[in-house]
Amino acid sequence: MIVRILSEGQWELDDAQLAELEALDAPAERAVEAGDEEAFASALAALLARVREVGRPLPADRLVPSDVVLPGPDATVEDVRHLFEGGGEGLVPG
Repeated sequence: MIVRILSEGQWELDDAQLAELEALDAPAERAVEAGDEEAFASALAALLARVREVGRPLPADRLVPSDVVLPGPDATVEDVRHLFEGGGEGLVPG
């Protein structure tokens, strides 16, 4: 599975880690729904940290389609609201 963090790059993760990412995504989704910037920032930081920790960074000159696209670490609730529109799946679809 390829995960892109906007403004940072792409990481390759084992497909088996999708469930863990989905669990980390749930608090971010709830925070967006509640408009809670502090909770969202904390949840997003945890999600991005885990991707960086368990993922293998892809070289910058290797661009492949991403399975998951996450906002950058400075994203706000308003920045990501459109990601939830229509899909209702949070940042990590699954």
